[in-house]
Amino acid sequence: FKYKWAWEKYLATCANHWMPQEVNMSRDIALWKSPNGLTEDERRIVKRNLGFFVTADSLAANNIVLGTYRHITAPECRQFLLRQAFEEAIHTHAYQYIVESLGLDEGEIFNAYNEVASIRDKDEFLIPFIDAIMDPGFVTGTPEADQTLLKSLIVFACLMEGLFFYVGFTQILALGRQNKMTGAAE
Repeated sequence: FKYKWAWEKYLATCANHWMPQEVNMSRDIALWKSPNGLTEDERRIVKRNLGFFVTADSLAANNIVLGTYRHITAPECRQFLLRQAFEEAIHTHAYQYIVESLGLDEGEIFNAYNEVASIRDKDEFLIPFIDAIMDPGFVTGTPEADQTLLKSLIVFACLMEGLFFYVGFTQILALGRQNKMTGAAE
């Protein structure tokens, strides 16, 4: 392999495979149904983060499959990108599993993009970085085009995955540390 690291990352992510239905949601369900289980702010944290995650992971998958993939030619790197796209699909499945388990209003969660300005603003910030590399006329090989691809990779790896997602994950994990929403935190 030219990029042994990519193959090693592919193998590591395969070894770390999981499916959402493996997570026991019974404590989360009981807590959610209990009138005193969570405060209104804690419920809002769960719902708003799910609302952000479902659209953001879809954008992440689109960026990988419809944007980045066609510009990466090394087979081992492509294999890793496909696995990463599958991870995004598992995450979307996990959010759906949480929504269904808790009996949340799917319309409210999946429409948060249209109803919550902060979610919409984050997503709208990201979309141009996907669109630029998805354009059928976009090809790499010039400094300007290579910089456009690099900007897209940096925005998604650092800003989206490294900031936007972790802010939400931190909130859910904080609930888990308080012994609340432990299934979702898993």
